[in-house]
Amino acid sequence: MNIKHLVYFRELAHTQHMSKAAENLGISQPTLSYSIDNLEKKLGVPLFEHEGRNIKLSRFGEIYLKFVTRGLNEIERGDSILEQLLNVNEGNIRVGFTYSLGQKMIPELISNFKKMDNTQGISFELFQGTTENLLRNLFKENYDFVLSSKLEELDHVPIKGKLNYLPIIQQEMMLAVPMHHPLSKFNNVNLKSIESYPLITYAKNHDFRPIVDSILSEGNIKPRIQYEIDDLQTLLGLVEYDQGIAIVPKQNHLDQSKIKLVHLKNNTINRQVYMVLKDNRFLTPSVSRFQNFLTRYCKENYKNQGELL
Repeated sequence: MNIKHLVYFRELAHTQHMSKAAENLGISQPTLSYSIDNLEKKLGVPLFEHEGRNIKLSRFGEIYLKFVTRGLNEIERGDSILEQLLNVNEGNIRVGFTYSLGQKMIPELISNFKKMDNTQGISFELFQGTTENLLRNLFKENYDFVLSSKLEELDHVPIKGKLNYLPIIQQEMMLAVPMHHPLSKFNNVNLKSIESYPLITYAKNHDFRPIVDSILSEGNIKPRIQYEIDDLQTLLGLVEYDQGIAIVPKQNHLDQSKIKLVHLKNNTINRQVYMVLKDNRFLTPSVSRFQNFLTRYCKENYKNQGELL
């Protein structure tokens, strides 16, 4: 069915005047008359009743008008939303990110992006989770993109070639110790020096656990694991209250009057953060604009200076 015919029907139903409706629509009267006749033939019912030169909606036309109006309103609303989405200065951006990026990186990026011209019409939806959950939702297209670690498989299924991983920044892995701990007097320590102390580490399903395990393995260290924790802040709280030491990503916002962060001078393993995109996914101009800003901002503020987050 031709949508134009429905638009013509709606206008004629409102005016109930053939020449006036044709004028409002910017078409000729014969074209309008032909379209209405064609619509009535398709439906098999008269939509209008003629009384001399006047016309009015038939009983069938009154019923049909309610549905046509509702349908055309939804189509026009959809057109408006798509138009907004295709505007580089408007739209909604759905970003998923791991918990460790929520305290500094994401607020910093959005704050600086919003300082740019013509960004006030762009809104954000923010979602936090583990890398596994974020990538599951990315496959379901619940997010436009994700900032997370890299996985080779998801739910025991290889995902190579299905996602694009773009390296953004690295996070230095450091040793967190209580302020009065024997290692707190150093700015750099060897990996081997941590072996004799109780270690607080991440739960086995945590994003950082494989990284910490790799660091320990590289240093040929057999850790004395005291606790396995899901939440970074809880882990840091246990360190602060002298329940052990921990290997954590660099925390620029951390109050180092309570916890000392010490560099691991013979460690070569850092945490790589990626921008993860679903392969062949259409991205709106506003999403692409923010991604370009994100890449440029991280390059200018971290990579060019040889710094880690």
